[in-house]
Amino acid sequence: MAGYTDSPFRRLAREHGSTFTYTEFVSTEAIIRNSSKTFSMLRFVPEERPIIFQIFGSRPEVIADAVKILAELSPDAIDLNMGCSVKKVAHKGSGAGLLREPEKAKNIFHAMKRASTVPVTAKIRLGWDPSSLNYREIARILEGEGASAIFVHGRTKSMGYSGTADWEKIAEVRQSVSIPVYGNGDVISKEDAEERIRKYDLNGVLIGRHAMGDPWIFSGMDKNSVTKSEKHRTMIRHIEWMVEFYGEKMGVRLFRKHFVHYTRGCTNAAELRKKGLMAVTKKELLTVLDELL
Repeated sequence: MAGYTDSPFRRLAREHGSTFTYTEFVSTEAIIRNSSKTFSMLRFVPEERPIIFQIFGSRPEVIADAVKILAELSPDAIDLNMGCSVKKVAHKGSGAGLLREPEKAKNIFHAMKRASTVPVTAKIRLGWDPSSLNYREIARILEGEGASAIFVHGRTKSMGYSGTADWEKIAEVRQSVSIPVYGNGDVISKEDAEERIRKYDLNGVLIGRHAMGDPWIFSGMDKNSVTKSEKHRTMIRHIEWMVEFYGEKMGVRLFRKHFVHYTRGCTNAAELRKKGLMAVTKKELLTVLDELL
């Protein structure tokens, strides 16, 4: 969800019923370098709470220093990403790369826990590949080092987002530890989420890609049944928040990718997207939305 879960997007998710939200994940190396771009990704408004800062990194001492800095910004929790499968992250020992080094993961989380004044959690996958499914071992390590919750994506690193998430294995994590466990992968509706919570005895589920262009998923509404006037109202508010947060030029430019998702399945979607992607001012975008209505 990098590039999508900024403050305006999170506000919409919370407004429509999401229990909590994550920031985009940020580099701990960039945090200790005091990167203004990185800290801008962590800006949030009170309406977003509970808000979880998500970080990635591979050096215990750097992660500990970064956590001390971030805790001062008063998030509701700080989450260590141990699930990102992107090569430039995982193949450098961060994200899902930590699944290949349980002892290192243990040391990192130990340092993270000691440094933080807010709850710490972790997002994991089932393992690096089918031959190294160590999700239960990793979960027990995290519990032992003081994790407040574990979020499990039911795929391996090698799968990326292909194939199907294995919720039976997510349930095994739930049975292996006594702390809260949340599942992730292929959840397409609120009803689907509630069914998986019941079936696998989970504390909750995460919804990611299926919320893109569809904040109504958190309220249980089928996007296809949402009226044009409701879509229009929601997109206008999203644009306004984007402009308020980033300024008009950047806000309009960054909204374009959301517009593509919002207009999936709409009549004349291709023509509308073309116009929306060419818009450079808030007024131009609102004109396109009026055409959609």
